[in-house]
Amino acid sequence: MTASATRTGILIGAVLALTGVAFGFWAFFFVAVAMSIGALIGRIVDGKLDVSGLVDAFRGKRSSS
Repeated sequence: MTASATRTGILIGAVLALTGVAFGFWAFFFVAVAMSIGALIGRIVDGKLDVSGLVDAFRGKRSSS
C-alpha cells in the first residue's frame, strides 16, 4: 500500500502534535524544522526540486518559466 498525501499529512500532524504536547513549544519547533529540512533534502534527491532555481529565487532573480 502506498502512502497518500492525506495519510502523510495526518502522520506529520500527529507527530508534531504529540511532540508539542509531550515536550513543549521548542521541541515542537525543532521537530518541525527538522522535518522541513528532511523534506527539502528528499525532494532534491528525488530530482523534484531544482536547486539552482531555488538559489536564484533567494537571490531575487526572476525566471521566465
